[in-house]
Amino acid sequence: MTSSIQNKRLCMYLEAEKAVLMGQSYTIGNRQLTRANLSEIRAAIDDLIAGGAVIDGETNTRRMAKRVVFMD
Repeated sequence: MTSSIQNKRLCMYLEAEKAVLMGQSYTIGNRQLTRANLSEIRAAIDDLIAGGAVIDGETNTRRMAKRVVFMD
C-alpha cells in the first residue's frame, strides 16, 4: 500500500474514532446499540501508524539505521 493511501485511511480512522467518542452508544426502548467497536478502530490506527502513515503536515519520526560496509 502506498503511503498516500495509508495517510488517507489514517485520517478516515481518526474521523471514525472522533464520531464514536462523541456518541458511541445509544438506547432505543430497552435495547442499547453501539455504533462501532472503538478497540478495533484504535487497533487499525496503531497498525497504520506503525506502517508509516502520518497525518498531513506531520513528519514520520521513525528512523531506520543502515550499515555501510566498504569493500576494496
